[in-house]
Amino acid sequence: MSAGGFSSARLDRMRAVLAGHVERGDPSGLVALVSRRGETHVEALGVTATGGVQQPLRRDTIFRISSMSKPVTAVAAMLLVEECKLRLDEPVDRLLPELAGRQVLRRMDGPLDETEPARRPITLRDLLTFRMGFGIVMALPDAYPIARAMEELKLGQGMPSPMTPPAPDEWMRRLGTLPLLHQPGEQWMYNTGSDVLSVLIARAAGQPLEDFLRERIFEPLGMKDTGFSVPAAKLDRFTDSYFTNPTTGAVEVYDRARSGQWSNAPAFPSGAGGLVSTIDDYFAFGQMLLNKGQHGAGRLLSRPSVELMTSDQLTAEQKAGSGLFAGFFASHGWGFGMSVITRRDVLGGSVGTYGWDGGMGTRWTTDPAEDLIVILMTARAWASPHPPDVFLDCWTSAYQAIEG
Repeated sequence: MSAGGFSSARLDRMRAVLAGHVERGDPSGLVALVSRRGETHVEALGVTATGGVQQPLRRDTIFRISSMSKPVTAVAAMLLVEECKLRLDEPVDRLLPELAGRQVLRRMDGPLDETEPARRPITLRDLLTFRMGFGIVMALPDAYPIARAMEELKLGQGMPSPMTPPAPDEWMRRLGTLPLLHQPGEQWMYNTGSDVLSVLIARAAGQPLEDFLRERIFEPLGMKDTGFSVPAAKLDRFTDSYFTNPTTGAVEVYDRARSGQWSNAPAFPSGAGGLVSTIDDYFAFGQMLLNKGQHGAGRLLSRPSVELMTSDQLTAEQKAGSGLFAGFFASHGWGFGMSVITRRDVLGGSVGTYGWDGGMGTRWTTDPAEDLIVILMTARAWASPHPPDVFLDCWTSAYQAIEG
């Protein structure tokens, strides 16, 4: 048994399982990390393409981490809470006047002017826990008038598209023209809370979000390859991005590494899904949280802040009718920008395990009870909210490798 309590034979099994997925082209390549008790193993398997040219995946390959941006944005907000520049239960109207005096739709499928007044203001806690009353509508853009309006205003309702949304002030102005879908605090709705946080953090800090994240999180943690775009000098390590065409079932290019949407700084740096990173950069972030805010000899966040972020913040009523898919909240809750396991119903995943996924092909999980971090990065977008088999098998393989 190794120092981290891993079985070497079972780690070999994990590698074989992941290699089998790559050999079948599902996906064509991946980078996986498993770490426990200070022992870390990384596998870089298969190939990717940069500008259409195939090359082996490397440990330092840069991926679009999409919704794995959300926990980073939540940490940024908590830094400002600890400095008393933001307060969890203070209305956000002070810095986001666009969200003052909200109206709320009487029914999802109703006209946009069929509303009632919000019973209370939106707070920072609402944004962090996705209870602001606004979020992605899990339906086609033409399904409801509100969904159609969200699409027309380019408020970031589909796959991350950095070149589409307008600059932060204009983005907030557009959002402020729409009613909420639920009363503040009433129900969990995915995604938009993190984008609103992106604007709130920048205004509270008095500097662009990208600068705040770089100075306060990325540089202290040594996350040298994480940001909202990829510099020209690093494009040879950036991968093209792929998705499965829902009509044909064929795997197609979504975004090229060179001259693609992440090759230039976006007008709107999306804290909900705009970041790129490497597996070691995100491991540094995950290790900081596992260490209760400590990084090396320094401290990024206090222990109580991390414990609050990684605790389930939702009531049963707020979970009812919510979730990315049916049954999600039967075994999960939601902290600040990340999910939390509340009931153990599969191999692995102790109660209190936290983390989140990136729909463009990534996943991060931390299990404090096992002192375990598992990260998987691919360039293939998920075809549904349910994890693809390779992610489920990576998770299972990591836990079956634990011996002591």
